[in-house]
Amino acid sequence: MVKINLDFVEGLTLEERAALVPGKDFWFTARVPDVERMMMSDGPSGLRKQDIDASPADINNSVDAVCFPSSALTASSFDDDMLYKLGTHLGIAANAEHLGVLLGPGVNIKRSPLAGRNFEYFSEDPLLAGRMGVAYVKGVQDQGVGVSVKHFATNNRENQRFTSSSNVDERALREIYLAQFERIVKKAHSATLMCSYNRLNGTLNSQNQRLLTDILRNEWGFEGLVMSDWGAVADHIAALKAGLDLEMPGKGQESVDEIVTAVKEGRLQESTLNRSALRVLKMVEKWGKKVTEAAPYNKEEQHEFARQMADDSIVLLKNDGNQLPLASGQSLAIIGELAAKPRFEGGGSSHVNAHHVVTPLEAAPASAKYAQGYSLEEERPNEKLTADALQLAKSSDQVIFFAGFPEKMETEGLDKDTISLPQNQNELLAQVAAVNSHVTVVLENGSVLEMPWADQVSAIVETYLAGEAVGEATWDILSGKVNPSGKLSESFPLRLQDNPTYGTFGKDHDEEDYHEGIFVGYRYYDLHEMPVRFPFGHGLSYTTFEYSDLAVREGKDTVKVSFRLANTGKVAGKEVAQLYVANHVSRVEMPVKELRDFTKVALKPGESQEVTLTLPRRAFAYYNVDKQQWAADNGEYEIMVGSSSRDIRLSTNFNLTIGVNPTSAVTGNTYVGDLWANQDPHVQKAMKDSGLYELLAPMMKDEQWVAISANIPLRSLSAMGVDEEVRKAFFKLLN
Repeated sequence: MVKINLDFVEGLTLEERAALVPGKDFWFTARVPDVERMMMSDGPSGLRKQDIDASPADINNSVDAVCFPSSALTASSFDDDMLYKLGTHLGIAANAEHLGVLLGPGVNIKRSPLAGRNFEYFSEDPLLAGRMGVAYVKGVQDQGVGVSVKHFATNNRENQRFTSSSNVDERALREIYLAQFERIVKKAHSATLMCSYNRLNGTLNSQNQRLLTDILRNEWGFEGLVMSDWGAVADHIAALKAGLDLEMPGKGQESVDEIVTAVKEGRLQESTLNRSALRVLKMVEKWGKKVTEAAPYNKEEQHEFARQMADDSIVLLKNDGNQLPLASGQSLAIIGELAAKPRFEGGGSSHVNAHHVVTPLEAAPASAKYAQGYSLEEERPNEKLTADALQLAKSSDQVIFFAGFPEKMETEGLDKDTISLPQNQNELLAQVAAVNSHVTVVLENGSVLEMPWADQVSAIVETYLAGEAVGEATWDILSGKVNPSGKLSESFPLRLQDNPTYGTFGKDHDEEDYHEGIFVGYRYYDLHEMPVRFPFGHGLSYTTFEYSDLAVREGKDTVKVSFRLANTGKVAGKEVAQLYVANHVSRVEMPVKELRDFTKVALKPGESQEVTLTLPRRAFAYYNVDKQQWAADNGEYEIMVGSSSRDIRLSTNFNLTIGVNPTSAVTGNTYVGDLWANQDPHVQKAMKDSGLYELLAPMMKDEQWVAISANIPLRSLSAMGVDEEVRKAFFKLLN
């Protein structure tokens, strides 16, 4: 077997090297002597391997494959093990189809509820998105299939996605929009990253050297390949220089010719081309496979896993009066066309030719009666459908109403302009609730929605896009066969107007300004003490859980948080215990609290378990823009443990000492009050030895003048009557 190294690359002709850095066609890398081509395919929630002879635009012409739940739902599992198993199943399927790289997962942050591709992303929180992404990537790659984590970076809207600029301040960029990519690169070592279409702070990401080289490679140590999203490259020469390795899908011979010409004219260094060509060949060497006929694998087993994953992820949002699980012996009405024609997957490049779809209507109890209620093809109510549905609702003990967005409202390439359900669904739901007091709403949607009817119904179940086993999983939850354990990975606002991007998202054709900075999702709602429909991390169970015995212990490099979790109900269940940290010491604006760890615990009735979570320094850190580094300041923090971001069961304050002293740096701009509070022994000694302490003490103890005195910088001490020589002596001793 040929050894792939720089010598091998340099032994290829210039044309052969140039042929390696664009895709040979829509799905393959180029073939060169002694190295076969490699195929890649879409696959965040199931394989979308297209017929290589079909038109790339024919997204429905793909192999038969199991359609797993979308990332919007799988993230609601808060279950690393489950995401690893998902990756394993995807890797098995990709191997069977002889794929080298699977394009996914998507880990961009859900910044706005209007973003059209939110169904394909995990969360509004970078820790959750990163954890789910790490598990997914490891699962796939442990099967010998590479992944391409996407879309790097700040791809948070679809309209004008090829050209719009995401304008983000450096702290928000690091803490919110890059953190999940950083975690995946460092902990899962993804084979590739896919750069996004958009610009970042004015520079196109496909030719953004700071992003693709300075941060990704030089800071994070990424050793894999960077490919472009399909059609994201505007200037291939500039992209190669910036750190892009593979343009997909390439422009055929034109791409090869432009690179050869650029090298010959001196506009592209041969060493730069060799670097990218070597990375392409290394990718093919490690992940490539012979392209032959597909091998068999157990799709029925994968279907059962799709059902199990949906079971583990579906979120019980509301359950007044223990409406669920459904009681036996009562007449049951099923209303809504989505029961018969469910939304179970996203549109665009994540579309899967599903192996075996089971609809909610097919999986329903045989005694249940069905009324269509509304049409997915229309938004206005239909009098006949409405009348039939209301008649059935009146004559039934319980109603299961299926509601959600039609596919045309949520798809790749298009942002939404509303988070309201179509008029015919909202109006019918309100009418049904008026004639039956036992209504359960089952949602099929890719992202958050407004619920003006929420107070009128007894129960609400969020299934998002639950994959091909949507029907079976939905009834597993409704019937009580499975105790729901999913938690929301995003906040549900009361109204679209409440979200932090309202009024600005997508309004500028070319520029998307991230005015909210770090205050995304629950960070924003908490800061403004704003009521929400359902908070981040929320999810009910058919049992109850009790938290107790919180303890915090600081070690040499970490902080351990322990508590006891007990199942105090009558059925077995799983609880996602969430750990939040509040920073009360750092002198920059901070969120009220931030998710810093979580774990999913299965408990039998009456069973309890001690849980210990270990927090590294990074869990207490923010990105210090001035120093261009992460800073964990010593001082007071609050540890909170709970069942959601707004259901905190235990909390305690503690002083961190494994960080750095936030007040140790004293300059002429340091305020007197800050200096006075500084407990650094060296600072205290310099104050006393210089005589500054003796001069400041009366001012800081005078109740009438202390506020004014505290708010004067050291460079202005002469305004307080302090001799300039004393100030100079203090700084001489200090330094």
